[in-house]
Amino acid sequence: MNRRHLLVLSSASALFGLPAAAHDYTIGNLKIGHPWARATPPAASSGGGFLTVTNTGTTSDRLVSATSPAAGQVQVHEMKMDGTIMRMREVENGLEIRPGATVALAPGGFHLMMMGLKEPLKEGTRVPVTLVFEKAGKIDVELMVMALGASPDPHKH
Repeated sequence: MNRRHLLVLSSASALFGLPAAAHDYTIGNLKIGHPWARATPPAASSGGGFLTVTNTGTTSDRLVSATSPAAGQVQVHEMKMDGTIMRMREVENGLEIRPGATVALAPGGFHLMMMGLKEPLKEGTRVPVTLVFEKAGKIDVELMVMALGASPDPHKH
């Protein structure tokens, strides 16, 4: 095999290796890290999506909405205690990402609520989601579906 063939083969293997290893996204001053979801039971009509957003810029931005072909609707939700009751609700006016801050969408807090799932989320698959930011715009990401009850530890992807 000559040098040219080796160069083509090594370039191709590097390109095909990137999508599996890359699981972070960037749009403008925002870095989206480790998007993932938990697998859902067969009869579930909703599921959660999780990720981090880091703002490396000098002005705030907001996650204002999200969509996915896997669900009828996607909302940015917050879970928080109201006295002794845990309540979940849609975040009004979007989720602010302040300059220099990282906002985690994780189980038990802010998250993407995918409602009207068209089929269960299955471990090992990927769910396409479009995130819409007020200033940075739209970006397509993929949520890696982890096991039902999976840990939010990004190193387990």
